Amino acid sequence: MSPLLSMMGLSFKKTIWAFLATILVLGGIAAANPAEAQGSAEKRMALVVGNAAYKAGALPTPANDAGLIAQTLQAAGFDVIGARDLDQNDLRDAMRDFLTKANAAGPNTVVFVYLAGYGVQYQGDNYFVPVDAQMANATDVPVQAIRISDFTKSLSALNNRGSIVVLDAARANPFVKSDQPLAGGLALVDPDTNQLIAFNAAPGTVAPQEAGPYGSYAHALAEMIRVGGLSLDDVFDRTRLRVSDLTKGAEISWDASKFKNAFNFFDRGPDAPAVAVSTADAVANRTKPIRDFDERDAYFAALDRDTLQGYEDFLAAYPDDSMARRVRAIVAARREAITWRETWRDDTPQAYWSYLRRYPHGPHMWDARRRLEHLEAALEPPPSFAVIEYDVPPPPPPEIVYVDRPVLYFDDADFGYAPPPPVVFLAPPPPDFVVLAPPQPAVDLYVLPAPIFVPVPAWVEPPRDIAPPENNIIFNNIHNTVVNNTTVINNNNTVVNENGAAPAAPGLTTGQKLAGAAVLAGAGAAALHVALPPSVQKKAAVLQKQNPAAAAKATPGAAPAVAPSAQPQSGNTAAHALPGANGQPLPAAGKLPGNPGAAQAKPGQAPQAAPNGVHNPAVATQPVQPCANANANANAHALPGSKGQPLPPAGNLPAGKGQNQIAKTPAPQAAPGGKPNPVAAAPKPNAHGQPMKPATPPAAVARAPVKPPAAAKSQPHVAAAPPRRAPAAVSQPKPAPHVVEQARAPAPKPQAQPRPQPQPKVEQQARRQPPPPPKPQEKRKCGAPGLPACH
Repeated sequence: MSPLLSMMGLSFKKTIWAFLATILVLGGIAAANPAEAQGSAEKRMALVVGNAAYKAGALPTPANDAGLIAQTLQAAGFDVIGARDLDQNDLRDAMRDFLTKANAAGPNTVVFVYLAGYGVQYQGDNYFVPVDAQMANATDVPVQAIRISDFTKSLSALNNRGSIVVLDAARANPFVKSDQPLAGGLALVDPDTNQLIAFNAAPGTVAPQEAGPYGSYAHALAEMIRVGGLSLDDVFDRTRLRVSDLTKGAEISWDASKFKNAFNFFDRGPDAPAVAVSTADAVANRTKPIRDFDERDAYFAALDRDTLQGYEDFLAAYPDDSMARRVRAIVAARREAITWRETWRDDTPQAYWSYLRRYPHGPHMWDARRRLEHLEAALEPPPSFAVIEYDVPPPPPPEIVYVDRPVLYFDDADFGYAPPPPVVFLAPPPPDFVVLAPPQPAVDLYVLPAPIFVPVPAWVEPPRDIAPPENNIIFNNIHNTVVNNTTVINNNNTVVNENGAAPAAPGLTTGQKLAGAAVLAGAGAAALHVALPPSVQKKAAVLQKQNPAAAAKATPGAAPAVAPSAQPQSGNTAAHALPGANGQPLPAAGKLPGNPGAAQAKPGQAPQAAPNGVHNPAVATQPVQPCANANANANAHALPGSKGQPLPPAGNLPAGKGQNQIAKTPAPQAAPGGKPNPVAAAPKPNAHGQPMKPATPPAAVARAPVKPPAAAKSQPHVAAAPPRRAPAAVSQPKPAPHVVEQARAPAPKPQAQPRPQPQPKVEQQARRQPPPPPKPQEKRKCGAPGLPACH
């Protein structure tokens, strides 16, 4: 071999070894840090819709249910967008916005969709109904409602970690009341790839109507999401058991999953107590033969598995049990749903004839006849017709009575009421999650109600390796109680302002602290709100800008809306301004804003208290007392700002009860040291409705005797003095009692007058108001015994 070839061969070997070393180094880095090798942290996104204000019949719980699920998902680190009471165009636009956002989020994203309202099935597909839908005939369904399979297929086509679709929509609907009705409930469907789909009620059945404030399914699902360490399948299996517990068996939820990746809503901390139902117990309960359980546990073992085989095993082992009739109804509905799904998949005249042969009066009878008409086939099969053998056997006669019902409920007393599940299957609910307080009504168009957040246990930890959205206050405070839109009370009962505002002054009551924090929060109030989809947000801004009064009635059942700001906001920082902020109108006297933590205004309270509270929360949260003699002379003393009266300048409050008592004493006498009492010398409103000049707040009087020069400096608004009306007061035959008392008091001595100040406006006002001369005093005393008559 020549020297040149030898050198080339040596160089080539070195190159190969260097390349292999580089591969090994990169492989070691990837093995040492698998999270970085797989990509960025997991992202979580959710779309939540609650339709309640239907034109065809309003529902009491879906909007609240959507708010509860949205808040729970926020705590689990989801970037949630949601809305309530969407019409067809808004619903389509919101879904399109969400698909665009989810597609841009990347492959490491988990998607959650929750739709609450009316759902219907039509010819094998499920539809979610907008609030403006009007469906008199079955053929109106594809035109008036949104087909869910189109949306789920689009979600499945995204390159992400998986999607979860929850339809809380299986209800007895008021649509299609013709002689060819729709089948009840939702249709049995298979989830798409890497997807879980869940219903609030089993296919072919409907949930009972509930008064609220929340539906049993949303309540149970929110509880199970908050349990740390549960897998996705365990969350929905335990939700089914809890729903049965809350409704005494009247509602049985359902889910089917092809979700491939491991997923936990929350993690379980190392200091967590022992679980009542361990993973090993759960596996044993699902693998143990049904006949090996006693009668009570056998029912819950079958319900936990929620398979047709499990229910049939229960009937074979305990045919005379008190739950046997209920289980027979469940089996009948499941068999019919499976038969119809296979019929719809085949979509041939033979398949529809076979269905009608099994269920001549079944819930999908009219769907089968409509399809036969569409296929131009006869309703009756030919004599040579061969019935298709389905995967499930024909229903026995005892089951026909259930599937022949137009709508199948499980709240019938004939089925028997299910007892609470044993602890071996499901632990009791947390004490603070048994009864949930209703949320405050939503005050903005399309905005979901915001329930009061119930803290998760201390041993429940936020999920690891996720990228939560910015400004997610609930995620950062899952162990704290959210009191209002801007304030969080932690376990030590201290106020935390998430927008960075200073805490309220010490020595105040809890209510005063919350009110002060709400005023200080300002634009940070949007942090706890669920952001609207961009298209819905733009529409809400346009409606409120064009006609704020009509915007509140744009959606049936919508709460009065607050006028929006000039520019629409987006994302989680979409601001819902407090009343009076950013040019927003103040609420009328005696009406409270829809904010659970905001200070409640008393009737007659000056509307300028909030601006003062921005600078001094201690003063802002003090209760404002009524004006002097406001109750006794309501007709004579108009409130500031009413009936054309001028409002007192910002930062000044009307006189309180304590001030009125001081003014009634012979206080015009000089205080010790020859200094007058500025509170006693404050003018009072007379019987002619003359504007009442604002007096010094009681808190300012209690601190220290204020010198007249200091008082003049602290109240520059005194320069705008009202005109004198002394002659009118003289001609009044029956002056107000406090006017008489003030007139009887001797005039202040010259040495008690305030010394000249560098503010000429204050001096000018002092010169314009000389003490009343003695002559009018004599005229005011006319008519008394021993005095001349009044003229």
